[in-house]
Amino acid sequence: MSTTLAAGTSLDFTLAQQLTVIALCSLTAYISHMALAVFNDGVRPFLLDFIQGRTTRSATTAVSFGLSAGFIFGLGAPMALSTGVLNPWLVFLPTDILGMLAPRKWLAPILGAAWGAVVVFGLNGANNVAHDLPVDFLTAMQQMSTPILFLFTLFPVLAITKQFGRRWGGIAGVLELVLVVMTMKLWPDMFAGALAMAVGVLMLIGLAVSKDVRQRRADRAAGATDDVLPDDDPMASLFSASAARLRRYLPLFMVLGAGVCVLAQMHIFGGGEATSFLIAKGQYSEAAQVDFYRVFGFIPLIATTALASGAYGIAGFTLVYPIGYLMPNPFVAAVVGALVFAVEVLALSWIGKLLGKLPSVRDSSEHLRSAIGDTLQLAILFGSLMAANAMGGGLGILVVGGLYLLNEAMGRPVVRMAAAPAAVIVGGILLNILYWLDLFTPIKG
Repeated sequence: MSTTLAAGTSLDFTLAQQLTVIALCSLTAYISHMALAVFNDGVRPFLLDFIQGRTTRSATTAVSFGLSAGFIFGLGAPMALSTGVLNPWLVFLPTDILGMLAPRKWLAPILGAAWGAVVVFGLNGANNVAHDLPVDFLTAMQQMSTPILFLFTLFPVLAITKQFGRRWGGIAGVLELVLVVMTMKLWPDMFAGALAMAVGVLMLIGLAVSKDVRQRRADRAAGATDDVLPDDDPMASLFSASAARLRRYLPLFMVLGAGVCVLAQMHIFGGGEATSFLIAKGQYSEAAQVDFYRVFGFIPLIATTALASGAYGIAGFTLVYPIGYLMPNPFVAAVVGALVFAVEVLALSWIGKLLGKLPSVRDSSEHLRSAIGDTLQLAILFGSLMAANAMGGGLGILVVGGLYLLNEAMGRPVVRMAAAPAAVIVGGILLNILYWLDLFTPIKG
């Protein structure tokens, strides 16, 4: 399977695609202003104080900007420019900030629409300018696709090892390796890691459920009660109030679900790093698989933070991503996306109670998220150094690697996940300056 993208990836959108992005950015900024949902999981817990009036809009905006800016400029923009596919860091994180920043309800959707216009009209111009430079660092960044796609395959192995030990981790690792080799041999047109990831995630879930079932049987035999919150518990009361708040805005959430699902259906948007490269290559079913597996790592986090804060996720449980990729047309995607969000919001309380009874499954989601972060962190760093080598050889590696190490030494002003792609862009600009000063000769091919 080829993991190389064609040179000159385009961000030239059709009118329908442009209007969809602008409308969705407008809607998500409005929803953020209302503190009903944000994309950044780290911001969501801070919204409870804002909703209850214990903090100001400006203070909450500062938190949102501080937690999101690095991902927007260090990861979202570079990924979009290198793949030609939009992503949630570029589309939704800015509308988190703009919606919260807006002092008036009517201003939030205007600011969101303005950002959507910047995305659909501005990125293609920047893309064309960058590709015309002597050192084409955007084409070089496509080198990131191979390590991201293949190393991402290992995240279930890491999660199993962390939760269930080296023996199960070793078994999972050998099994995934066999499945990857078998897929490359028997189904060369299929993403090599698709089957391996499926088996790995199912193995993790099976081990977690089995452990919880055994523990519940042991607890019942010992006469222990279920691990659920009593009705008079303050947290139970908070969860109930938060779920009720979200249900009051169910029609608005259904419109949001429809919009996100339509955007995914248009195949100009990828829900993750690996997914963006798969969408760019037209491998939509494989992209749907990858984002479906990610869902298991985020449902407990999104459900518990939503119940604790009264604010949901802009993409919900992110199920609308893989569903959208597979929809036959935007109209069906809109209907299905709306229904998916309706089910998610209505089932939120039940999901919270269920997770209270499955501690090992909750732990699995945390290990999955951690493993996804670990694999992508290594893949993005390695891919960025490959891009540096492609655009500048040893000098490119020195500049990009040096910027990454400097960021580490300075206490990570740019978050680690975004630091390496940001370093590639800065390094690419620097190499072009050196070329214009006649101090550097670009590598051909």
